Order: sequence, then structure tokens, then C-alpha cells
Amino acid sequence: MRTAVREPRSFVIGAMNTQEAKVVLETALLTAERPLPMAELRKLFADELNADTVRVLLDELRRDWSERGIELVTVASGWRFQSRPSMRVYLDRLNPEKPPKYSRAVLETLAIIAYRQPVTRGDIEEIRGVTVSPQVLKTLEERGWIETIGHREAPGRPALFATTRAFLDDLGLRSLDELPPLDAGGNAVPTDFELQFAAAGAPLSEPETPSLPLSPVEAEPVQVPS
Repeated sequence: MRTAVREPRSFVIGAMNTQEAKVVLETALLTAERPLPMAELRKLFADELNADTVRVLLDELRRDWSERGIELVTVASGWRFQSRPSMRVYLDRLNPEKPPKYSRAVLETLAIIAYRQPVTRGDIEEIRGVTVSPQVLKTLEERGWIETIGHREAPGRPALFATTRAFLDDLGLRSLDELPPLDAGGNAVPTDFELQFAAAGAPLSEPETPSLPLSPVEAEPVQVPS
């Protein structure tokens, strides 16, 4: 008598098998409006699966989508589906609006905060060699890329600025360790910093990317994607 071969059920949640669990994760991630952290993904299964098991399922799901126009990635806030960079040229035809323009001062201030955080407005001015307009910091705060995380114990107790998880998410990064490396002079590598934005969104509308020195410069307009 021939014995039926049963399907492996490495991860079992009640009557749910591995494939069904992957479908649950896939549905939650595809319908989510933001990256989902591990704690929320585990809630899908009433915390009956540990984090390592969920990661195995996510890795399998990522491989399932490896040859599609959408990919499963990990960013600072958790896991999300996003379109591949190669699809951007086609998707832009559906939304031809140009990305917002940011001044050189805004972009350089962001670079200084990202690489030297936490920093005060005075620190930024010392590095750039020019006064930082309050509007520059307001622009970055409204974009959700920086926030005040405390105050330095110094006269006037100046605010300390740092980048946010949203900043990392927009660049498609999991942590600050994944920022492009600084060059030998301590400056942000010219194109790499901005290409991180391009990888996570629309490409730069300007064909040439400006340098991002963390030293005194003259302000001039540049453009980065939203």
C-alpha cells in the first residue's frame, strides 16, 4: 500500500501552512500605506510565530517576487513593497509632475545633519560657513526628514537635530550605516547621496548632480526627487 507524502509544514499556525502564511503577509504588505515593522507583522498571526520564522517567510516572499516589477525590501521602519528602479521611467509617464525644487542650502544642510548628527544650527553654520535660514530647517522638518531630539547643554540650550526614520525610508535605507561613505576630505560623495533618493523614487530631473561638500559653499538651486 502506497503511503501518501504529506506536504512539509515547517511553520504551522492552527490549520495554516507556510504558503497560506505567506499570502497573509503579502496581502498585508501590499495594502499597507507604510512600511510594516516586525512587531505588526507578527500580530497578523496573533504572535504565534517568532521573529525568525516571520523573516524566513518574508525572505521566501521576496524570492517569489524577484522577477517582477515590484520588490519586497526592508527599510528603517520595516518591510514594504515598492516598484523597482527600472520601472520608474514607465511609472513617471502616469505622473509627469516634476519633483520639488530644493535649494543647495537645504540639500547641504540635510547632508550635514545626516552625517554629523546630532548637530545644532550653529554646528551647521560652522561647517557651511554661512548663516542657516530658519526656513531651511523648517523645510526639512515639514518634509519629515529631520526632527529635534533634544538640546545641547550650552548657553541658550540650542536644539539638536537628527534625521528621522522617514528620511531613511525615503532613501530606501535600513540604517544610517548604509549612507554613502564620505570621501577622504570628509565630504559627501557627489552623486551617491542623491542617487539614494533616485533609487527610492523618481530620478533627478537635472542631468548633472551637484557636489555635497560638508564645508563652506555658495548657495545655488538644485533639484532632488520627492
